Amino acid sequence: MTSRHDSGTRPPHTIRRGVSLYSFQEEYFLRTLTVEQCVAAAADMGAYGIEIIPEQSIPGHPTLPEAFVADWHRWMGRYGTTPTATNAFLDTKLHPGRMLTLDEQTARVRREIDIAVALGAPIVKATVNFPPEVMAAVAPYAADRGVRVLLEVHAPFHYEHPWIQEHLAVMHRAGPDVLGLMPDMGIHVRRFPRVVSERALRDGADPRLVDYIVRTYDDHGDTHALMDIVNYRGGGPVETGLARQATHYIWSDPRDMLDHMAFIHHIQAKFYEMPDDKAEYSIPYEDIVPVLVDGGFDGYLSSEYEGNRHIQDAFAVDSVEQVRRQQRMLARLLGETT
Repeated sequence: MTSRHDSGTRPPHTIRRGVSLYSFQEEYFLRTLTVEQCVAAAADMGAYGIEIIPEQSIPGHPTLPEAFVADWHRWMGRYGTTPTATNAFLDTKLHPGRMLTLDEQTARVRREIDIAVALGAPIVKATVNFPPEVMAAVAPYAADRGVRVLLEVHAPFHYEHPWIQEHLAVMHRAGPDVLGLMPDMGIHVRRFPRVVSERALRDGADPRLVDYIVRTYDDHGDTHALMDIVNYRGGGPVETGLARQATHYIWSDPRDMLDHMAFIHHIQAKFYEMPDDKAEYSIPYEDIVPVLVDGGFDGYLSSEYEGNRHIQDAFAVDSVEQVRRQQRMLARLLGETT
């Protein structure tokens, strides 16, 4: 599939489309898709940027087998795809009874940087639990290796949160060519994800409490009081779990990204449900994409499907079709014609 930008309908931009292989976790886990087949599926959608989670997709991680590296580069050439990012996790409680030291954490991140370099990925995503001190410590190594380390801005965090502000201070010292941000579009959840509330109903939740939780979120009410209110109204573990989940979704204005665009180099295009290829149920990409265009974002919109885990109890999961629908929506919003 090839595409061109239609400058008559959208301002010029350099935003590209990609997929995080995390999106296909159901099929990969069940062995109905191999890593190569996931790459091929993304390419077939015209989403040529490939984001990989080494811990999930590389046998033997943290060891990086030479055979996998050779296969990976062969796949990139075969399907015309480009490595965009790897994802790094920091297991700070790896050892019972103590946290990893700063030196231990730094060594683990350096290892992940080496994996990104071997795979040809210019970006390493740092999950939001990375301490600012670790980001500062790995910055010189990342600069030497030519890799950017980007902190995931993941709900319920947002740009004004003290934790993110601490990171921003470190980023401004290191510079945007070394450290930066990778916003997860789950910080722009306008409507409570329907697949989540419907799963709670199938698990036996009281419909009245489910409705109360969803309406409170959708009306931008006080979600932090929901767990107490559900408890007062006799809710059990399922209802309490749903109320807790509501505190992990947030709605923030997409234009908040504009103040930090110099540090934003990759977007996790989170989605929970694509009923069709027109719009995501919860996250208003029709409002998000114009902000990225206006802000001069120069990177990949990388699909990250997370609805699978909420429907697998009752329905067959078709992650490829869900991602395909989102990619069609993104192509349209970016002004592409196919």
